Amino acid sequence: MKRVIETVEYGGWPNNVRIANDEIELVVTKDVGPRVIRFSFVGGQNVLGELEEEMGRSGEGEWKLRGGHRLWVAPEEKPRTYEPDNDPVAVQEIRGGIQTVQTKGPLSGIQKVMQIRLIGPRSVRIRHILTNLADNPVRVAPWALTVMAPRGVAIIPLPARIPHTERLLHNQEWSLWGYTDLSDPRWTIGSRYLLFRQDPARGPNKLGIAHREGWAAYWCGGMLFVKRFERLEGRIYPDGNVNFETFANERFLELESLGPLVRLKPGASTKHEEVWELHRDVPPCACDADVDSHVRPLIR
Repeated sequence: MKRVIETVEYGGWPNNVRIANDEIELVVTKDVGPRVIRFSFVGGQNVLGELEEEMGRSGEGEWKLRGGHRLWVAPEEKPRTYEPDNDPVAVQEIRGGIQTVQTKGPLSGIQKVMQIRLIGPRSVRIRHILTNLADNPVRVAPWALTVMAPRGVAIIPLPARIPHTERLLHNQEWSLWGYTDLSDPRWTIGSRYLLFRQDPARGPNKLGIAHREGWAAYWCGGMLFVKRFERLEGRIYPDGNVNFETFANERFLELESLGPLVRLKPGASTKHEEVWELHRDVPPCACDADVDSHVRPLIR
């Protein structure tokens, strides 16, 4: 498989790294980050969302969303989680891809690293690493947040249905926020899938799930983005023990996966991996039957 790693201009930033093969490409920023700002078929539409007014800028004193895919520190709290990532990062080639390294956070003492590797014609593995460079232990979890392009729909598989005579205990936990609204028409709650649409006319809404199915997806304009991740049973996760969250507002929708909470001693690290896939010419999905027909055959 051909692999290209090169420096390119993108979105107003002069310094970015493009990783590509014959089918897909990623653009990773060097002037800010760590951040993946583009994921697409070669020369095609970016499946990741971009905030135009924040593109090409750097050095701001406060945290900026910008778009794309970022690494955060959970549980969410201010100011630690919103520590700015507006300065240059070190990028180096590693086997199969690149590694992008942020300097130690001045508020958290945490260093953020992404290792990004092409592992197939249409797939990428991203390893997210948090390292405690402070003098004291910290309790954290890696949090991988992907801003998706607008006007798409998130596809979240639900646990297999089990007759109440065969299982008496629950097999899922959901976390709700103060602004969660399940009457919002963006939700379609089926028996096998939860669908969540991005709508430019509607504001913030969010849901967290203790997710054991191993994948979630986003359909947008005929493209299907698949995010794979695992849950380690017996471990504790943030936000009510959930390892997957989705958030949407007027401008974008996020697919977010989380690693388990750990107590990091000084010098110690924790990691969390995702595998991304991209598919084209996928029909739209509005119900369980659509997902079973159009998406399930692509999920091996």
